[in-house]
Amino acid sequence: MASCCLLAILIVSLNYRLYANGCYTSIISFGDSLADTGSLKQLASISNKSYPSLHLPYGETFFHQPTGRCSNGRLIIDFLAESLGLPFIPPFTNHKGIDGFVELGQGVNYAVAGATALNTSFLQAKGIQNPITNASLGVELAWFQQSLPSLCRNTSDCKNVIGSSLILVGEIGGNDYNFPLVDEKSMAEIESYVPFVIDIIASTINDLIATGAQTLVVPGNLPVGCSPTYLSKRDFDKDEHDPTTGCLIRLNNFAEYHNQLLQIKLHQIREHHPDIVIIYADYFNAAMQFYRSPEKFGFTNGALKACCGGGGPYNYNSSMKCGYGTATVCDQPNTYANWDGVHLTEAAYKIIFKSLFQGSYTTPPFNFVCPTLASHVKTEFSSYM
Repeated sequence: MASCCLLAILIVSLNYRLYANGCYTSIISFGDSLADTGSLKQLASISNKSYPSLHLPYGETFFHQPTGRCSNGRLIIDFLAESLGLPFIPPFTNHKGIDGFVELGQGVNYAVAGATALNTSFLQAKGIQNPITNASLGVELAWFQQSLPSLCRNTSDCKNVIGSSLILVGEIGGNDYNFPLVDEKSMAEIESYVPFVIDIIASTINDLIATGAQTLVVPGNLPVGCSPTYLSKRDFDKDEHDPTTGCLIRLNNFAEYHNQLLQIKLHQIREHHPDIVIIYADYFNAAMQFYRSPEKFGFTNGALKACCGGGGPYNYNSSMKCGYGTATVCDQPNTYANWDGVHLTEAAYKIIFKSLFQGSYTTPPFNFVCPTLASHVKTEFSSYM
């Protein structure tokens, strides 16, 4: 792995001309609710459906209204765009619907809350229903490919346009495990899905490289064992809790298993494409910092209790979800790491962002890939570490 990292750094040095003027001209994003900046909201307006994230208090801290983001404010992608001097990345579905005209501008976001890596037919064959959307990574990639004629003039132009963009492939895969976990599928069965999830992510990366992608960021999964959703489920009461964090050890080991297989696959892709910069973003360990030491990062109300929820030891109740009914919201979201039992607060996402793009939680280090951003982030966000 070390030699691969050094090779990637050398590649960046040789191709620095791509990044000399502010690193990237745009961001192209795929993923689920950790990156969705409004796609589900737009899709819901078409289908007349309602979701918790479409109601206050979602968005209250920064946007002062629900934008479709599954948090009280900004996401990792928002902090990244700001630091690159780009506007917030709009959802693809905001451009006159799925079949409408789309312009790249300074970024397009194909991520959809609830999206899975595996397609609907695979999940249904396993008896798994996606209660939120039928979007998968394959669907998002198809949207991207369908929109290429309006993003660029021809194949050569597309390679230049996409090659100067930062491509975010995820986070994706978490819902492939969340839905069967909620349905109480066995861990052995869910573990069997992981190689298929990884293969889909790898196939998407290869397709994007064929289209012209030069720099891709591929996140791993978060420590799901620290989620109030599972900490509140009776099924997990008997599981061993980490004495330092209070998180569920078995679920966190599972998330690390996914991340290990993903890193092995990324190493293989790098060997086949030595001229492409593929950055692994270690969401797991970036987040584990504040689960181990919440008060150090300003989370005086802890990292395991949701700010917005329906009561109980972790303030999570599946029948009283944030955004609906009698769920209550805390007065100081910035003192909580968890927002709604599933997603994190803006404050937590800011820490993860800084740890990844200015810190040491990416492979290769992002500050080798984009020194301009690293310097900017160090100045602007120095008070958050």
